Amino acid sequence: MKKVYLLLFSLLLILNCQQKASQKELLQEQLKNLGFQNITSLAADSIFQVRLQCYIEQPLDHFQKSIKTFPQRLTISHVGYDRPVVLITEGYSMRKNYLQELAQMLNANQVRMEYRYFGESVPDTLDWKYLTIEQASEDYHRLRQLLGKIYPGPWLVTGWSKGGQTALIYYYHHPKDVQAVVAYDAPLNHSQADPRIDAFFEKVGTPDCRKRLIRFQRAVLKRKAEILPRFHWYALGKGYQFSIGEEKALEYLVVEYPFSFWQYHKIDCSQIPEHNASADQLLEHLRKVVAFSSYSDWALNSPAMYQFMTQLGYYDYVHKNVRDLLKYKEHPNAAFAPQNVALDFDPRPMQKLEEWLNTKGNNIIYIYGENDPWSATGIIPTKATMLKGLC
Repeated sequence: MKKVYLLLFSLLLILNCQQKASQKELLQEQLKNLGFQNITSLAADSIFQVRLQCYIEQPLDHFQKSIKTFPQRLTISHVGYDRPVVLITEGYSMRKNYLQELAQMLNANQVRMEYRYFGESVPDTLDWKYLTIEQASEDYHRLRQLLGKIYPGPWLVTGWSKGGQTALIYYYHHPKDVQAVVAYDAPLNHSQADPRIDAFFEKVGTPDCRKRLIRFQRAVLKRKAEILPRFHWYALGKGYQFSIGEEKALEYLVVEYPFSFWQYHKIDCSQIPEHNASADQLLEHLRKVVAFSSYSDWALNSPAMYQFMTQLGYYDYVHKNVRDLLKYKEHPNAAFAPQNVALDFDPRPMQKLEEWLNTKGNNIIYIYGENDPWSATGIIPTKATMLKGLC
Protein backbone atom coordinates (compact mmCIF):
# COMPACT_ATOMS: atom_id res chain seq x y z
CA MET A 1 0.00 0.00 0.00
CA LYS A 2 2.86 2.39 0.83
CA LYS A 3 4.31 1.76 -2.63
CA VAL A 4 0.95 2.68 -4.20
CA TYR A 5 0.77 5.97 -2.23
CA LEU A 6 4.35 6.79 -3.15
CA LEU A 7 3.62 6.12 -6.82
CA LEU A 8 0.51 8.32 -6.74
CA PHE A 9 2.41 11.12 -5.01
CA SER A 10 5.19 10.94 -7.58
CA LEU A 11 2.69 11.07 -10.45
CA LEU A 12 0.96 14.11 -8.95
CA LEU A 13 4.30 15.82 -8.49
CA ILE A 14 5.27 15.14 -12.10
CA LEU A 15 1.90 16.39 -13.38
CA ASN A 16 2.16 19.54 -11.25
CA CYS A 17 5.66 20.29 -12.55
CA GLN A 18 4.49 19.73 -16.11
CA GLN A 19 1.55 22.08 -15.56
CA LYS A 20 3.83 24.80 -14.17
CA ALA A 21 6.25 24.33 -17.05
CA SER A 22 3.44 24.59 -19.60
CA GLN A 23 2.10 27.75 -17.94
CA LYS A 24 5.55 29.30 -18.03
CA GLU A 25 6.04 28.43 -21.70
CA LEU A 26 2.59 29.77 -22.59
CA LEU A 27 3.17 33.02 -20.69
CA GLN A 28 6.57 33.48 -22.30
CA GLU A 29 5.05 33.00 -25.75
CA GLN A 30 2.24 35.44 -25.02
CA LEU A 31 4.68 38.08 -23.80
CA LYS A 32 6.90 37.59 -26.84
CA ASN A 33 3.92 38.07 -29.16
CA LEU A 34 3.09 41.36 -27.39
CA GLY A 35 6.59 42.73 -27.95
CA PHE A 36 8.25 41.98 -24.63
CA GLN A 37 11.94 41.15 -24.97
CA ASN A 38 14.76 39.36 -23.14
CA ILE A 39 12.34 37.15 -21.25
CA THR A 40 14.13 35.15 -18.57
CA SER A 41 12.94 32.88 -15.80
CA LEU A 42 13.45 33.81 -12.15
CA ALA A 43 13.65 31.45 -9.21
CA ALA A 44 10.30 30.28 -7.89
CA ASP A 45 9.27 30.97 -4.29
CA SER A 46 6.64 29.63 -1.93
CA ILE A 47 3.89 31.74 -3.54
CA PHE A 48 4.84 32.12 -7.19
CA GLN A 49 6.00 29.06 -9.09
CA VAL A 50 6.22 31.02 -12.34
CA ARG A 51 8.29 34.19 -12.22
CA LEU A 52 9.67 36.02 -15.24
CA GLN A 53 11.76 39.10 -15.91
CA CYS A 54 11.48 40.94 -19.20
CA TYR A 55 11.75 44.33 -20.90
CA ILE A 56 9.42 46.43 -22.97
CA GLU A 57 10.53 49.20 -25.33
CA GLN A 58 8.84 52.40 -24.20
CA PRO A 59 8.62 55.69 -26.12
CA LEU A 60 10.85 58.29 -24.56
CA ASP A 61 8.08 60.82 -25.24
CA HIS A 62 4.60 59.29 -25.18
CA PHE A 63 2.95 62.53 -26.27
CA GLN A 64 5.01 63.23 -29.40
CA LYS A 65 5.49 59.56 -30.33
CA SER A 66 9.13 60.10 -31.13
CA ILE A 67 11.20 57.26 -32.53
CA LYS A 68 13.42 57.35 -29.46
CA THR A 69 12.74 54.50 -27.06
CA PHE A 70 14.27 52.90 -23.99
CA PRO A 71 13.99 49.42 -22.44
CA GLN A 72 11.92 49.30 -19.25
CA ARG A 73 12.44 46.36 -16.92
CA LEU A 74 9.63 44.48 -15.21
CA THR A 75 8.91 41.24 -13.44
CA ILE A 76 5.77 39.13 -13.65
CA SER A 77 4.86 36.66 -10.92
CA HIS A 78 2.09 34.39 -12.14
CA VAL A 79 -0.51 32.38 -10.24
CA GLY A 80 -3.32 32.15 -12.79
CA TYR A 81 -4.90 33.83 -15.78
CA ASP A 82 -8.21 34.10 -13.93
CA ARG A 83 -6.69 35.85 -10.91
CA PRO A 84 -6.48 39.61 -10.21
CA VAL A 85 -3.25 41.55 -10.79
CA VAL A 86 -1.39 43.65 -8.25
CA LEU A 87 0.69 46.23 -10.13
CA ILE A 88 3.58 47.63 -8.10
CA THR A 89 4.62 51.07 -9.29
CA GLU A 90 8.25 51.26 -8.31
CA GLY A 91 9.41 54.79 -7.64
CA TYR A 92 13.04 53.87 -8.11
CA SER A 93 14.94 50.85 -9.41
CA MET A 94 13.97 47.27 -8.59
CA ARG A 95 16.81 46.68 -6.16
CA LYS A 96 15.48 43.72 -4.23
CA ASN A 97 12.95 41.05 -4.94
CA TYR A 98 10.17 40.98 -2.40
CA LEU A 99 6.67 39.57 -2.13
CA GLN A 100 4.11 42.32 -1.96
CA GLU A 101 1.69 41.40 0.82
CA LEU A 102 -1.36 42.35 -1.23
CA ALA A 103 -0.61 39.73 -3.89
CA GLN A 104 -0.31 37.10 -1.20
CA MET A 105 -3.53 38.18 0.53
CA LEU A 106 -5.49 38.17 -2.74
CA ASN A 107 -3.78 35.16 -4.32
CA ALA A 108 -3.11 37.52 -7.21
CA ASN A 109 -0.59 37.84 -9.98
CA GLN A 110 2.06 40.45 -9.29
CA VAL A 111 3.68 42.84 -11.77
CA ARG A 112 6.53 45.17 -10.84
CA MET A 113 7.96 47.74 -13.22
CA GLU A 114 11.03 49.87 -12.72
CA TYR A 115 10.64 53.64 -12.95
CA ARG A 116 12.03 55.32 -16.06
CA TYR A 117 15.64 56.62 -15.75
CA PHE A 118 16.34 54.22 -12.84
CA GLY A 119 18.23 50.94 -12.62
CA GLU A 120 18.29 49.22 -15.99
CA SER A 121 15.44 51.33 -17.42
CA VAL A 122 17.63 54.13 -18.70
CA PRO A 123 17.69 55.80 -22.14
CA ASP A 124 20.96 56.05 -24.04
CA THR A 125 20.92 59.81 -23.56
CA LEU A 126 19.61 61.33 -20.33
CA ASP A 127 17.39 64.11 -21.60
CA TRP A 128 15.91 65.21 -18.28
CA LYS A 129 12.88 66.93 -19.78
CA TYR A 130 11.34 63.48 -20.33
CA LEU A 131 11.65 62.50 -16.68
CA THR A 132 8.21 63.67 -15.59
CA ILE A 133 5.34 62.17 -13.65
CA GLU A 134 3.17 62.48 -16.75
CA GLN A 135 5.56 60.40 -18.89
CA ALA A 136 5.93 57.82 -16.12
CA SER A 137 2.15 57.47 -15.85
CA GLU A 138 2.02 56.73 -19.55
CA ASP A 139 4.68 54.02 -19.09
CA TYR A 140 2.42 52.21 -16.64
CA HIS A 141 -0.68 52.84 -18.73
CA ARG A 142 0.92 51.27 -21.79
CA LEU A 143 2.04 48.29 -19.72
CA ARG A 144 -1.51 47.92 -18.38
CA GLN A 145 -2.94 47.94 -21.89
CA LEU A 146 -0.54 45.26 -23.07
CA LEU A 147 -0.81 42.93 -20.10
CA GLY A 148 -4.56 43.41 -19.94
CA LYS A 149 -4.67 41.18 -23.03
CA ILE A 150 -3.24 38.37 -20.91
CA TYR A 151 -4.85 39.20 -17.56
CA PRO A 152 -8.44 40.42 -18.13
CA GLY A 153 -9.40 40.39 -14.45
CA PRO A 154 -9.42 43.30 -11.99
CA TRP A 155 -6.20 45.25 -11.39
CA LEU A 156 -5.01 46.94 -8.21
CA VAL A 157 -2.07 49.35 -8.05
CA THR A 158 0.20 49.87 -5.08
CA GLY A 159 3.56 51.31 -4.11
CA TRP A 160 5.64 52.56 -1.22
CA SER A 161 7.00 56.09 -0.62
CA LYS A 162 7.89 57.50 -4.06
CA GLY A 163 6.27 54.36 -5.46
CA GLY A 164 3.13 55.21 -3.48
CA GLN A 165 3.17 58.68 -5.02
CA THR A 166 3.55 57.04 -8.41
CA ALA A 167 0.53 54.80 -7.78
CA LEU A 168 -1.66 57.81 -6.93
CA ILE A 169 -0.38 59.86 -9.87
CA TYR A 170 -0.94 56.98 -12.29
CA TYR A 171 -4.47 56.46 -10.93
CA TYR A 172 -5.17 60.19 -11.34
CA HIS A 173 -4.12 60.12 -14.99
CA HIS A 174 -5.78 56.78 -15.81
CA PRO A 175 -8.55 56.07 -13.26
CA LYS A 176 -10.16 53.41 -15.45
CA ASP A 177 -7.00 51.28 -15.56
CA VAL A 178 -7.38 49.88 -12.04
CA GLN A 179 -10.14 49.16 -9.56
CA ALA A 180 -8.36 50.34 -6.41
CA VAL A 181 -5.14 51.78 -4.97
CA VAL A 182 -3.23 50.97 -1.80
CA ALA A 183 -0.69 53.74 -1.23
CA TYR A 184 1.89 53.10 1.45
CA ASP A 185 3.67 56.09 2.94
CA ALA A 186 2.87 58.35 -0.02
CA PRO A 187 3.63 62.04 0.57
CA LEU A 188 2.08 64.93 -1.28
CA ASN A 189 4.56 67.76 -0.89
CA HIS A 190 3.86 71.41 -1.64
CA SER A 191 7.39 72.66 -2.28
CA GLN A 192 11.04 71.72 -2.64
CA ALA A 193 11.30 72.00 1.15
CA ASP A 194 7.87 71.41 2.64
CA PRO A 195 7.81 73.10 6.09
CA ARG A 196 5.25 70.64 7.44
CA ILE A 197 8.06 68.09 7.82
CA ASP A 198 10.10 70.52 9.94
CA ALA A 199 7.09 70.93 12.23
CA PHE A 200 6.73 67.15 12.47
CA PHE A 201 10.10 66.82 14.22
CA GLU A 202 8.83 69.05 17.03
CA LYS A 203 6.23 66.52 18.13
CA VAL A 204 7.23 63.02 16.96
CA GLY A 205 8.10 60.54 19.72
CA THR A 206 8.61 61.70 23.29
CA PRO A 207 10.31 64.91 24.46
CA ASP A 208 13.12 62.85 26.00
CA CYS A 209 13.72 60.95 22.77
CA ARG A 210 13.79 64.14 20.72
CA LYS A 211 16.39 65.55 23.11
CA ARG A 212 18.50 62.42 22.79
CA LEU A 213 18.53 62.77 19.00
CA ILE A 214 19.72 66.35 19.27
CA ARG A 215 22.38 65.45 21.84
CA PHE A 216 23.66 62.75 19.51
CA GLN A 217 23.85 65.12 16.55
CA ARG A 218 25.73 67.67 18.61
CA ALA A 219 28.11 65.04 19.99
CA VAL A 220 29.11 63.93 16.47
CA LEU A 221 29.71 67.51 15.33
CA LYS A 222 31.63 68.48 18.45
CA ARG A 223 33.95 65.52 17.96
CA LYS A 224 34.47 65.80 14.21
CA ALA A 225 38.22 65.83 14.71
CA GLU A 226 38.04 62.31 16.18
CA ILE A 227 35.33 60.97 13.89
CA LEU A 228 36.51 62.25 10.49
CA PRO A 229 39.62 59.97 10.29
CA ARG A 230 37.43 56.97 11.13
CA PHE A 231 34.86 58.10 8.59
CA HIS A 232 37.61 58.40 5.98
CA TRP A 233 38.88 54.85 6.49
CA TYR A 234 35.37 53.37 6.54
CA ALA A 235 34.50 55.15 3.27
CA LEU A 236 37.79 54.05 1.75
CA GLY A 237 37.04 50.43 2.58
CA LYS A 238 33.59 50.70 1.01
CA GLY A 239 34.89 52.49 -2.07
CA TYR A 240 32.89 55.65 -1.37
CA GLN A 241 34.19 58.92 -2.76
CA PHE A 242 32.95 62.34 -1.71
CA SER A 243 33.50 65.12 -4.24
CA ILE A 244 31.73 67.50 -1.86
CA GLY A 245 34.41 66.76 0.76
CA GLU A 246 34.29 64.28 3.63
CA GLU A 247 33.63 66.91 6.28
CA LYS A 248 30.65 68.29 4.40
CA ALA A 249 29.39 64.76 3.72
CA LEU A 250 29.56 64.04 7.46
CA GLU A 251 27.53 67.17 8.14
CA TYR A 252 24.92 66.04 5.61
CA LEU A 253 24.69 62.72 7.45
CA VAL A 254 24.19 64.48 10.78
CA VAL A 255 21.43 66.82 9.58
CA GLU A 256 19.71 63.92 7.77
CA TYR A 257 19.87 61.76 10.90
CA PRO A 258 16.42 62.66 12.41
CA PHE A 259 14.52 61.91 9.19
CA SER A 260 16.23 58.54 8.69
CA PHE A 261 15.87 57.65 12.37
CA TRP A 262 12.12 58.09 12.41
CA GLN A 263 11.40 56.68 8.96
CA TYR A 264 13.54 53.61 8.51
CA HIS A 265 14.51 52.15 11.86
CA LYS A 266 13.06 50.40 14.87
CA ILE A 267 15.76 51.63 17.22
CA ASP A 268 14.75 52.26 20.81
CA CYS A 269 15.64 55.76 21.88
CA SER A 270 17.57 54.33 24.83
CA GLN A 271 20.01 52.82 22.31
CA ILE A 272 21.09 56.22 21.00
CA PRO A 273 24.67 56.77 22.25
CA GLU A 274 25.18 59.58 24.72
CA HIS A 275 27.66 62.39 24.20
CA ASN A 276 30.35 60.61 26.20
CA ALA A 277 30.28 57.46 24.03
CA SER A 278 33.42 56.60 22.09
CA ALA A 279 34.00 58.05 18.64
CA ASP A 280 33.66 54.54 17.21
CA GLN A 281 30.27 54.10 18.90
CA LEU A 282 29.03 57.44 17.61
CA LEU A 283 30.10 56.69 14.04
CA GLU A 284 28.70 53.16 14.13
CA HIS A 285 25.30 54.38 15.29
CA LEU A 286 25.27 57.06 12.59
CA ARG A 287 26.12 54.39 10.01
CA LYS A 288 23.25 52.19 11.18
CA VAL A 289 20.75 54.99 10.77
CA VAL A 290 21.91 56.91 7.68
CA ALA A 291 23.34 55.30 4.54
CA PHE A 292 26.78 56.84 4.00
CA SER A 293 26.48 56.23 0.27
CA SER A 294 23.55 58.68 0.15
CA TYR A 295 25.97 61.60 0.08
CA SER A 296 28.78 60.00 -1.89
CA ASP A 297 29.51 60.46 -5.57
CA TRP A 298 27.22 57.50 -6.17
CA ALA A 299 24.29 59.78 -5.29
CA LEU A 300 25.22 62.61 -7.66
CA ASN A 301 23.04 63.30 -10.71
CA SER A 302 20.16 61.60 -8.94
CA PRO A 303 17.05 61.19 -11.12
CA ALA A 304 14.96 61.05 -7.93
CA MET A 305 16.35 64.37 -6.72
CA TYR A 306 15.59 65.89 -10.13
CA GLN A 307 11.93 64.92 -9.69
CA PHE A 308 11.83 66.10 -6.09
CA MET A 309 13.20 69.49 -7.10
CA THR A 310 10.95 69.96 -10.14
CA GLN A 311 7.58 68.28 -9.49
CA LEU A 312 7.31 66.03 -6.44
CA GLY A 313 8.68 68.27 -3.71
CA TYR A 314 10.84 67.18 -0.79
CA TYR A 315 12.08 68.17 2.65
CA ASP A 316 14.89 70.33 3.95
CA TYR A 317 17.20 69.73 6.88
CA VAL A 318 16.59 71.15 10.35
CA HIS A 319 19.67 73.18 11.24
CA LYS A 320 18.52 75.17 14.25
CA ASN A 321 19.58 72.60 16.85
CA VAL A 322 23.12 72.25 15.50
CA ARG A 323 23.74 75.42 13.49
CA ASP A 324 26.47 76.68 15.81
CA LEU A 325 28.50 73.48 15.19
CA LEU A 326 28.24 73.39 11.41
CA LYS A 327 31.15 74.51 9.29
CA TYR A 328 28.91 74.68 6.21
CA LYS A 329 25.77 76.72 6.73
CA GLU A 330 23.87 75.25 3.79
CA HIS A 331 23.26 71.63 2.79
CA PRO A 332 21.12 71.87 -0.35
CA ASN A 333 19.48 68.74 -1.73
CA ALA A 334 19.81 70.25 -5.18
CA ALA A 335 23.55 69.54 -5.01
CA PHE A 336 22.72 65.89 -5.74
CA ALA A 337 20.35 66.61 -8.63
CA PRO A 338 21.65 66.74 -12.22
CA GLN A 339 23.69 69.89 -12.73
CA ASN A 340 23.47 72.44 -15.55
CA VAL A 341 19.75 71.82 -15.86
CA ALA A 342 16.82 73.94 -14.66
CA LEU A 343 15.50 72.87 -11.24
CA ASP A 344 12.52 75.18 -10.98
CA PHE A 345 9.71 73.70 -8.93
CA ASP A 346 6.30 73.59 -10.60
CA PRO A 347 3.60 73.20 -7.91
CA ARG A 348 0.74 72.70 -10.36
CA PRO A 349 0.99 68.90 -10.86
CA MET A 350 0.77 68.24 -7.11
CA GLN A 351 -1.97 70.84 -6.69
CA LYS A 352 -4.07 69.18 -9.39
CA LEU A 353 -3.42 65.76 -7.90
CA GLU A 354 -4.44 66.91 -4.42
CA GLU A 355 -7.63 68.52 -5.69
CA TRP A 356 -8.58 65.33 -7.57
CA LEU A 357 -7.78 63.08 -4.59
CA ASN A 358 -9.93 65.28 -2.36
CA THR A 359 -12.92 65.28 -4.71
CA LYS A 360 -12.77 62.15 -6.87
CA GLY A 361 -10.13 59.90 -5.34
CA ASN A 362 -12.36 56.95 -4.53
CA ASN A 363 -11.29 53.38 -3.73
CA ILE A 364 -7.95 54.41 -2.24
CA ILE A 365 -6.45 53.11 0.98
CA TYR A 366 -3.72 55.30 2.50
CA ILE A 367 -1.31 53.68 4.95
CA TYR A 368 1.19 55.72 7.01
CA GLY A 369 3.50 54.86 9.87
CA GLU A 370 2.87 56.75 13.09
CA ASN A 371 6.45 58.02 13.38
CA ASP A 372 7.17 58.32 9.67
CA PRO A 373 8.05 61.89 8.64
CA TRP A 374 6.22 61.46 5.35
CA SER A 375 2.97 61.25 7.31
CA ALA A 376 3.38 65.01 7.85
CA THR A 377 2.63 65.56 4.17
CA GLY A 378 0.33 62.59 3.77
CA ILE A 379 -3.12 62.69 2.21
CA ILE A 380 -6.12 62.92 4.51
CA PRO A 381 -9.25 61.42 2.87
CA THR A 382 -12.21 63.78 2.65
CA LYS A 383 -15.90 63.10 3.04
CA ALA A 384 -16.27 63.49 -0.70
CA THR A 385 -14.31 60.31 -1.33
CA MET A 386 -15.05 56.76 -0.28
CA LEU A 387 -14.39 53.08 -0.76
CA LYS A 388 -17.02 51.86 -3.17
CA GLY A 389 -17.92 48.26 -3.84
CA LEU A 390 -15.07 46.60 -5.69
CA CYS A 391 -16.65 43.25 -6.50
